[in-house]
Amino acid sequence: MSAIAALLARSEPGDEGRVVDGEPLTCELLRAAAMRAFAEAGARGDDLIVAHGAQAADGHDTGSGRVANDDHLVCDLFPYDVESTCYSDMTRTFAVGTPDPEIATWHEQTLEALELSRGLVRPGADGAEIFRTVCRFYEGLGYPTNLSKEPGTVLREGFNHGLGHGVGLGVHEAPYLGKVGHELVQGDVITLEPGLYRHGFGGVRLEDLVLVTEDGCETLSLYPYELDPARVGARAA
Repeated sequence: MSAIAALLARSEPGDEGRVVDGEPLTCELLRAAAMRAFAEAGARGDDLIVAHGAQAADGHDTGSGRVANDDHLVCDLFPYDVESTCYSDMTRTFAVGTPDPEIATWHEQTLEALELSRGLVRPGADGAEIFRTVCRFYEGLGYPTNLSKEPGTVLREGFNHGLGHGVGLGVHEAPYLGKVGHELVQGDVITLEPGLYRHGFGGVRLEDLVLVTEDGCETLSLYPYELDPARVGARAA
């Protein structure tokens, strides 16, 4: 994530989009930088999401093309360690240039949702109830969720996916935190990943990996949440 943030922080406005080190700044270039960093650390991470602008509204869009002068990016990285074959999973959202005020608001609200969910994680907690609590939080702010949408419809805005899942030898495994959830037990490693989206506009997602402990949880994703990548570098150091 730091490799991506560093390139974003160094980039400058250009005639057709942002430029870094004399090259067009693209999602492909950012993904390649992350993959090199993983390889240097003994990990593999070939299937990564670095999606900018409207692409960020689609959780399945890996991202492509040039980053605009004023843009935002959802960066979802889930490498695995070659020796142990265990996965990790973390998402941050960055903005370059002048961020859209709505994206900035979504980022603040989603960080609040992440902290809310973190405070609910403990042995015996129901993953489905933690998900419902975060849905109610977003609904209280006026956003639709998978709980409030009309049955049979596809939700293309608001909080439109599950809250989290287990991570280990697979990047997606039990226990799940969604409409269908599981009881958490000490030793579970799970993600917490609230987000807000609107089709055709963009999205924000923040995701941490946490370990369920005896009386709560320990956050394993020790990385800043700053929207501005230039501020991330100082905080991460």
